[in-house]
Amino acid sequence: MSLISRGSFERADPAFRAGRPAIAKPARPADSDHALAMELLREGVVAPHLLLQALSEVNDHGGRLVDALLSRRLIGADRLYQALHAFSGIGLANLATQAPDPRLIDRLGAEVCLAQLILPWRDSGGITIIVTAYAETFAKNYASLVATFGPVAQALAPPERIEAAILAARGPQMARAAETLLPLAESSRGFRRAGLGVLTGLAAVAALALLTLHLTLTLLVLWSALTLLFAAGLKLAALIQTLRPVDKTPTNPATIARLPMVSIMVPLYKESDIAARLVRRLGRLDYPRGLLDIILIVEEDDRQTRTALRRAGLPAWMRVILAPRGRIKTKPRALNFGLTQCRGSIVGVYDAEDAPEPDQIQKVVERFHQRSPQVACLQGVLDFYNPTRNWLSRCFTIEYATWFRVMLPGLQRLGLPLPLGGTTLFFRRDVLEKLGGWDAHNVTEDADLGMRLARHGYRTEVIATTTFEEANCVALPWVKQRSRWVKGYMMTYINHMRSPRLMWRQLGPRGFLGFQILFLGALSQSLLLPLMWSLIALQLGLNHPVASVLSHGTLTAISVLFLLAEGLNLALGIVGLRRSGQKLSWLWVPTLAVYFPLQALAAYKALWELLRCPFYWDKTSHGALSAPTLDVNAA
Repeated sequence: MSLISRGSFERADPAFRAGRPAIAKPARPADSDHALAMELLREGVVAPHLLLQALSEVNDHGGRLVDALLSRRLIGADRLYQALHAFSGIGLANLATQAPDPRLIDRLGAEVCLAQLILPWRDSGGITIIVTAYAETFAKNYASLVATFGPVAQALAPPERIEAAILAARGPQMARAAETLLPLAESSRGFRRAGLGVLTGLAAVAALALLTLHLTLTLLVLWSALTLLFAAGLKLAALIQTLRPVDKTPTNPATIARLPMVSIMVPLYKESDIAARLVRRLGRLDYPRGLLDIILIVEEDDRQTRTALRRAGLPAWMRVILAPRGRIKTKPRALNFGLTQCRGSIVGVYDAEDAPEPDQIQKVVERFHQRSPQVACLQGVLDFYNPTRNWLSRCFTIEYATWFRVMLPGLQRLGLPLPLGGTTLFFRRDVLEKLGGWDAHNVTEDADLGMRLARHGYRTEVIATTTFEEANCVALPWVKQRSRWVKGYMMTYINHMRSPRLMWRQLGPRGFLGFQILFLGALSQSLLLPLMWSLIALQLGLNHPVASVLSHGTLTAISVLFLLAEGLNLALGIVGLRRSGQKLSWLWVPTLAVYFPLQALAAYKALWELLRCPFYWDKTSHGALSAPTLDVNAA
């Protein structure tokens, strides 16, 4: 079978017949989508009413008629490209018969090939055949292709087949590069080898604890009380800083002579149910479309999400890229791969269920313009669009309001490193690439990246713009999601504490102490919470093992500390809720005393997974709510 269909290069270009090293000039592409539409209509390839639907979609959202026809399945790829061949005179490449030459792909770069849908296919008589999905792609890149390959000639193939050919040829290498973008010295990917040692150490500690149960429990109670004291102190300091008046005198922002291009990455995996709603929400962003580069990153084997996105009718400024199969399947790995496809100098991250405020990108661009290059990251505020779904969603909303409206702003004013949230993050791209992107093996890549930014001398600021997302309001998925967060905190703490002296020098005494409280203190509180609650037995006149070791005064002091910490949590929740503007009664805030113990269950699940499967990503399912509930106006 011929590698190129009728109208092949051997017949179409004399240079191929004679074998001369001549350059094949780019074929003249279609004058317009309307001209192509007239040809399709004349040939009877597409029914008139279906063609009108496709043209209307192109007029409304931009893009190409070819993509609109394929995404709506109005015509098969083979039939459409046969019509394109007849219309343009460009040959068709049969990629199924002969695989591309990987060496040619490497000369251009596999990531570039995938981003541009350009496939350097094979050498034919000294001329490199370049396969593209669109005629204008070859014409647009003709000069650079000639500079790279010498004589070139063009062929056409459907987009999906070009993607599949590139991934088949260089997918494993691209996946490996995404997994190892961060240097090993700063990555968690060596954690599995350390797991046996950690497990052995825990077993030894457990054996010793059984021999001295009373002493062990006493030490754990004292440690829990100490970490609670430090955590309460940090919370109080953050609250005071947040409530401190700030200068609200309006300033005239400097005029931005030239707006930058902004790339937004949205990793998707098994999100076919909400793909169309995601496209509509992102379509509300009011940043100039020509400067907005939205990349929807889909795993190579996730055909359902890919199909849903094709049917969603993506506008021209949104594009889907496929993350090749790899050894692990995590969000940070997908982000590292997506980073190679970004075109903007500012890179942002959203989650699949996000509904950002329309003016969010404009605010981000203005803030970066106002700040020095040392401000490398901006963290937006997260909130929920289903806060009243049930009790769990109400508590989740109050917790987020406390963290994003009180704690993070307070930590920023205190000059402490900020553990980032996983979405509504914006980075200076050059800094992100300099730091090695995300740790593909850390399941809380956001918190880890926040610490690495601080350790390398960069700052993060919280910006007053809100993204609304879906609160996890079902108990089992909540525990699974929270256990992933806790496991990631464990990995982050162990990873960064491999060299405490270096961390002390990089963060300074205040930053180092803040890191210990935020990570070690939070983990200790989650794991030891059942032990602290067990002290209630003493108040009820029941016996407790620690009563024979600790004095009555010490136990009383611990009880008072516990009550004061709960009171402080109550104040933080009320302040955060009021600042969020959510229409929830503050009477829900005291119920957090019942909500937070759920984290203990998640913490023990996280500890077990840390030893068994540290890189396993326990995915959170989205889109469980009805469409009317989800599609609220974020503004």
